[in-house]
Parts: sequence; C-alpha cells; structure tokens
Amino acid sequence: MNSRQRILAAIIHSEPDGIPVDLGATPSSGISAIAYDNLLRILPVKDKRNWVYDVVQQVAQPSEEILNYFRIDTVDLGRTFNTQDCDWYDYTLLNGGIAQQPTWFRPHKQSDNSFLANKGDEAIAIMPATAISYDQIVFPFQDGYPAHYGANLDEAMGRIHWAALAHSPWDHAGEADFWEKLRANALQLRATSDRAIVLSAGCNLFEWGTFVRRLDHFLVDLKRAPAEVERFLDALMERHLNSLEKICRAVGDVVDIIRLGDDLGMSTGPMMSPETYRRLFKPRHTLLCNYIKSHSSMHTFLHSCGSIYKLIPDLIEAGFEILNPVQTNVRDMQPEHLKREFGRAVTFWGAGADTRSILNMGTPAEVKDHVRANIDILAPGGGFVFNTIHNILPDVPPENVIALFEAVDEYR
Repeated sequence: MNSRQRILAAIIHSEPDGIPVDLGATPSSGISAIAYDNLLRILPVKDKRNWVYDVVQQVAQPSEEILNYFRIDTVDLGRTFNTQDCDWYDYTLLNGGIAQQPTWFRPHKQSDNSFLANKGDEAIAIMPATAISYDQIVFPFQDGYPAHYGANLDEAMGRIHWAALAHSPWDHAGEADFWEKLRANALQLRATSDRAIVLSAGCNLFEWGTFVRRLDHFLVDLKRAPAEVERFLDALMERHLNSLEKICRAVGDVVDIIRLGDDLGMSTGPMMSPETYRRLFKPRHTLLCNYIKSHSSMHTFLHSCGSIYKLIPDLIEAGFEILNPVQTNVRDMQPEHLKREFGRAVTFWGAGADTRSILNMGTPAEVKDHVRANIDILAPGGGFVFNTIHNILPDVPPENVIALFEAVDEYR
C-alpha cells in the first residue's frame, strides 16, 4: 500500500499493511513551533526552516524532509500556498530559536513583552509575554444578538482571530483566482505525492457561538434563548453551505479528507446535554455531512476536543466518519471503551500519545510503552490513524518525539 491507500483503508475499517500516521495535516494534529525548533536541533535533516503557518496556535508546518523522515501518510493542502522564503520573515521564539511567520502577519510587541494582533486599527488577539498562542479579545455580540443577520454577521466573524488570522490556504481566500489556484494546487499535489490530502474547512457551529457571544454567554443561551441560538445557527449555516459548495466544486474530487471543527467537550463531559446537541446542532451537522457526501468524494472528519463520549453515537449518525483528537486522558474516553463501542462505526484519528502527562513528562522508554499500548488497543481491524492527542506542545522533549515515532515504526 502507498500512504493514501493506507489512510483510506483505515477509514473504511479495512486493516492496512501498517499503522497509518499523521503529523501536521491539520491544525490539531501537528507540532508547536518551539517543539519543532527543539526537534530540528537534534535531527540529521538539512531543512532547518520553521514555518509557523498557524499563527494563532503558533504551530509549525513540518517540512517535506520531516514528513519523509518520519514516514508520514498525510499532507495538508494548505502547504501548497506560501511556498517561497519571501513569503516568510524571521522572529524569535520563547526558547530563543528562530522561526518564520507569514509576511502578512505583523503583531505589535508591547512594553510588557506581550504581542497584539490587529485587524486594521483594532486589536483582536493577544499573546501574553510567556504564552505560546494568541487569545481572542473581541466578542462582537457579547451584549446581545442583532435583530437581523446580513453583512453584520460577516463583519463580526471577520473580527475573530481564527478568521482574521486564518492559516493557509484560507489566508489567500480573498484573492480573485483563489478557487482556481486551490484546484490547480490540489491536482499538482495529487500528481506528485501519494499521501492522503487533507483540507481543513472549519464550518464550526457551537464554537462560532462562543466566538461571537463569549463562551459563558453562549452556554446560557443554549438553555435560556434557544430560539436566538437557532436563528444565529441558521445564518451561520448559509455561510457554511456556501463555502462547502465552493470547496466541493473546486477540490471535492481531489481531496481525500475534509476536516470540520467544533470543540464540544470539557474534561468532565460534553459542553451540553445530548438532548441539547440533538435539538440544536445535530440536524445542522447532518446537513453539512450530507452536502459533502452528495457533492464530493471527501471523507468527513470532525475535530472535537474533550470528553465527547456521550455525543459520539449522535456524531456518527450525523455523518462524521473520523473523530479527532480522541482525548483519552479525560472522563469516559478510555481507548478500550471507545474501541469496543464505536471501533467499527468511526475512525479514531488521534489517541496515540498523551501530550499532557506522558509525552511531555515521561522518559523515552515510557513514551514507547505508552504508544505501543494505545496502538495495540486501537489499531486491530482498522479505524485508526495514529496521531498524538492534539498538537505536540513546547514542553515535549525532542527525544520523546523521536521515541514516539520509533515505537510507531515497530508496527509498519
């Protein structure tokens, strides 16, 4: 099998010829710029560039050399944009390393060593002096929902850092020939790589409510103002379906996997009851998945952090084929439990290594044992793509990253 065949076999629950592996194909399955810098210092690779393509999370784009070194089976379509050194400029990471950010991103350093990111004259996000990512500081509808939705919603969404500081390819979405370029790049990538192609498309529902209203307000709205929530979600769906129409027309026959996002979980359980999910979000997730499946050959992937065990049956029914990051270090998300109950119905893309207590704090030997145990549980029968539980964070020693992939190699 080649890499694409290996990934697609896993998704249809046919056991591949080896463990399929992702690193960096999505903004939730990669490596932070600091961890990447530390890794580059000890690996025998020539390409030492550290392109930080997701500026909000400060996540690096693994080089082609690194993808080959670790035998990665996936590739992000977004990496076909911003491909020249002149598209980037140097800046200094917290660990003293040098990385590169896109030239369009120019945050302002403050007297307290924090950084402010602006859209026009408005500060929309901040990275405190000792932080590793940017935090949202603008909540356009926190004082209430507008009476009508139109350009005001587009303007509000454009002030949110996830949209205003979007990672590639969406940082080019305003260009006149963007959709033609996206298709040309996808076809070129398909012709030159046998990796499975992934496109991150957003289409968040719950999270957009938290972005514009603020998390605390939106959680209250779910109970006290469900009609307002539905009105907001309907306006949001118009925009999401319009985006999906363009995506499916441009690359729906080329891209293998489309990633949607909606963080629905906390450490202790879902952000809402299953009943609330079924009433407000499941019908709309179903519409999104149905549109993708009826207008493309792409497989549906949902990124949702936290303990979502109670929602998984509904997510499967809604049409999601892949779940990520499979946060097995929170309540009710034990890998044995998940594999037994849902292992034939959905693909687990993640759960390979705990980035919160093992990968960052264990010894290389402990990391290897941990990785082997997870693979032994989740890999049999397919339905598993190896990836860490979310991005590899700055406190992960590079020796542990290497140990992780050495353990994976035992299954390839």
